Amino acid sequence: MSTKWMLLNELAPAARDQLLRRARQVRFAADTRMFREQQHADRFWIIESGRVELDEHLPGSGRALVDTLVSGDLLGCSWMIPPYQWRFGATAITEVHALEFDGRTVRDLCAQDVSIGEAVSAAVAAAQERRLLT
Repeated sequence: MSTKWMLLNELAPAARDQLLRRARQVRFAADTRMFREQQHADRFWIIESGRVELDEHLPGSGRALVDTLVSGDLLGCSWMIPPYQWRFGATAITEVHALEFDGRTVRDLCAQDVSIGEAVSAAVAAAQERRLLT
């Protein structure tokens, strides 16, 4: 099951609407570096179409592929966990269309609405677990 469905379909309709009202449609051209390791993590995305590669810098070895994300996947977990710095880098390999969410706004919403907080936390945990297992 993709994290998109875990994040959006696990919410009650009113809560899902609240979260989606805070989203904006974005597009990244192919070969766009979306973010780099150690930069401030202030947002996340639900990929609607396209392919994104997560990578990690390995000293002396260059970049290593961590995961490939596609439609329905959650991109970005570091916005939720202090110190809010990207653990990996991300590059749009193809043109990517996504829903973008501001991290601080969603953290505030999660604090106000426990059901949204639980669903978002579960989706982030599932994305992290999947990356650990691959």
